[in-house]
Amino acid sequence: MRPISLSLVLLATLALNAAAQAAGTPDDAIRVNQVGYLPDAPKVAVVCALAPRAIDQFEVVNAEGKRVLGPKAAKEAGKFGPCAQTYRLDFSELREPGSYRLHAGTLESPPVRVGPGVWNGLADMPLRYMRQQRSGFNPVYNTTVHTKDGIIVDHPTRAGEFVPATGGWADASDYLQYVTTSATAAFQLMQAYRDNPKAFGDEHQANGLPGANGIPDVLDEARHGLAWLLRMYPDDSLMLNQLGDDRDHMFFDLPPNDSADYGWGKGGARPLYPCTGIPQGLLRYQNRATGYASTAGKFAAAFALGAQMFRDRERAFADTLRRKALSAFALGEK
Repeated sequence: MRPISLSLVLLATLALNAAAQAAGTPDDAIRVNQVGYLPDAPKVAVVCALAPRAIDQFEVVNAEGKRVLGPKAAKEAGKFGPCAQTYRLDFSELREPGSYRLHAGTLESPPVRVGPGVWNGLADMPLRYMRQQRSGFNPVYNTTVHTKDGIIVDHPTRAGEFVPATGGWADASDYLQYVTTSATAAFQLMQAYRDNPKAFGDEHQANGLPGANGIPDVLDEARHGLAWLLRMYPDDSLMLNQLGDDRDHMFFDLPPNDSADYGWGKGGARPLYPCTGIPQGLLRYQNRATGYASTAGKFAAAFALGAQMFRDRERAFADTLRRKALSAFALGEK
């Protein structure tokens, strides 16, 4: 066999590189709104090329592969983030409902939906995550988790006392729970419904399992958060701020199998930190508290809006929320 010369290898390499650039790298893409577009709304897709390449025009095809728009000129839009070159593909004149794809050079977009109902149900999508994060009964696992919460720590007179605090939502991707984030989440859920009630549906029960119950799912979820917040403010003399600490990070269990040990056995009770007005926590991660006002204000805001939202649905619950809102507000003013 005759040896291959270096010049032939170089020529082959250059040819392959040129072909690859012409075809685009595997990561070049046409980015679209994957939810879809309303018929009369502006519609612009963006080509992201990781290496410079020429895109002069594009076309739109329907689900059968028939061209329905174009060729149209692509508009060069410069660099953006990791994209060495971008192009804007404006197909706003396409108004007929249906499923489409854009073609630009060798690139093809994911399916693009156009229609009057493409945004229906979007407001409820974040609730899937909220249900997944539930403590207490978790509908994703169809079981109850963290049932032994919790035991007060870092308190001058009530350390070691058990206070029932099951419920609420796990924070981020671990199992710690905070009043600050939970009160904010509950408030924003209710605020979203108050301002846009027609955007939300009813496909789940109060416990998060499938099945309508006559109450918008967003209010079911907000109520789950409010119930936990009430447990975190059991009386006027005790405002709790945090459940669990970063000992949680020592294990990587699913919620039903959480084996973290806070000193009361694996999978046992978790610590409840009261508001003290100074930083708290264990090991590396601590909060940055300098007083009560921030936490008390979030309690008060969530309870006050909850009292309004549930006044005509659950009067006794709403009355409790109103009373707690006033109490938390007064504490925050001190």
